[in-house]
Amino acid sequence: MKYPGEPPPKLPDRFRGHPVLDADKCRNGCHACVACCPTGAMALHDNQPVIDMGKCLFCADCAHACPEQAITFSAGYQLAARRREDLLAAGDSSAQSRDDALDQDMRKLFGRSLKLRQVSAGGCNACEADTNVLNTLAWDLSRFGIQFVASPRHADGLLVTGPVTQNMKAALLKTYAAVPSPKIVVVVGACAISGGPYINHEETCNGVADILPVNLYIPGCPPHPLTILDGLLRLLGKSARPDFTGSLPRT
Repeated sequence: MKYPGEPPPKLPDRFRGHPVLDADKCRNGCHACVACCPTGAMALHDNQPVIDMGKCLFCADCAHACPEQAITFSAGYQLAARRREDLLAAGDSSAQSRDDALDQDMRKLFGRSLKLRQVSAGGCNACEADTNVLNTLAWDLSRFGIQFVASPRHADGLLVTGPVTQNMKAALLKTYAAVPSPKIVVVVGACAISGGPYINHEETCNGVADILPVNLYIPGCPPHPLTILDGLLRLLGKSARPDFTGSLPRT
């Protein structure tokens, strides 16, 4: 595919992207959406709906439960964010316009070649599978200089999936310690961000953020490969270039 130099591939009709919340329709404060949310991602602030996409499973139970149809899910696939607070969707907001790229010095180090060690910290393999899709011929992640490596000693950072079970916590910390500095951490999926459906379970750590410093959050359950790719490209400051066709810079 020629993305991001050309429009992205067509997404499935059932794809659920960035939530759209119509605050004008949410007036009776019925809390039906809050009551049905399995992960506590839905909340009402001053009778206005707010979705924490870091906790959201994109199951759409809230949309089905709302009697006023104040909640819908758009086709917006650009969900990744550098800051955890940027994963909050409120009002009738759509995908926010923000700078999610690393600072200039970090882009100088990783912009041409980013090697990641993937760590499945207790995941169900859904996020792992959609991440692996990026290595196929159609997506060809390596054309952007981004590759997965076997050893953390050959990596520039980690891409973590799963809620970080107690059994995987030590392994994750040891893997992070083996990555030479400077290094980055990318977390993929609701489990790695907040614990997902296992949130507050005694055998999980509710994600990565309380254990390691996180540079990029990619929400979803699981995120679409396009969402993951967009997040990685924006992290490296590549997708913002209107003339970018997928080739690496020469200088």
